[in-house]
Amino acid sequence: MKTHIMKTDMSHPANTPTDSPSSFRGKILTGCVLLAGIGVFFFFDLGQYLSLDALKANRDALLQYTTSQYEIAVALFILVYILQTAFSLPGGAVLTLTGGFLFGSLMGTLFVNVGATAGATLAFLAARYLLRDWVEQKFGDRLGPIQEGFAKNAFSYLMTLRLIPAFPFFLVNLVSGLTRVNLGTYVLATSIGIIPGSFVFAFAGRQLGTINSLSEIASPPVLLAFTLLGVLALMPVAYRKWRNTKSGSNHSSS
Repeated sequence: MKTHIMKTDMSHPANTPTDSPSSFRGKILTGCVLLAGIGVFFFFDLGQYLSLDALKANRDALLQYTTSQYEIAVALFILVYILQTAFSLPGGAVLTLTGGFLFGSLMGTLFVNVGATAGATLAFLAARYLLRDWVEQKFGDRLGPIQEGFAKNAFSYLMTLRLIPAFPFFLVNLVSGLTRVNLGTYVLATSIGIIPGSFVFAFAGRQLGTINSLSEIASPPVLLAFTLLGVLALMPVAYRKWRNTKSGSNHSSS
């Protein structure tokens, strides 16, 4: 009996994830690309072009180019939004304002949604590829129950995180990549969850001349409304927990 157990253990060694040389090189390359992109952004001070003042100063030229080269303008806008989000760079709010100013509230929201969702998906995949194995290996035992609970209610949790402004967009992208959430669920929850905020900023972009600060858009009533929407997204989770608790108490009483 002991011999059999020893053979079984030897034939099925402990599952300790180790990177193959090609996988390790891929992670190094991915990390270098991310660091290079962030480095270029800050070294050349590209953030100056993603400010409210820069948008106002160049609005006539941007509008003229969009009118004459609409399809190219749409493609460039979505590409810039993807890069900004994928590299977790600042400027998302100004880009959303720009989308509303150039393309209108509805189409601006649509183009923002495409760019932001695609960029967030790339950031999610990069975080998962680079760090999740290490996190699982290092903290798997302690994070197991949290991972399981998040995976079961991933859509509701992600909707809440997307709707409540207190959770930074880039941070949700990166942290989600370290969980076991399904990619399809992540993409769907992100795409739906960012619609309200995107529309508010895109709509504000139509009144660009009257805006002096981004804080004027994200007013307390607007933030409260988003927070309430985020809480509502958790109602299915709360209901399931209440139902399970009630079912457990009924079984114990019987």
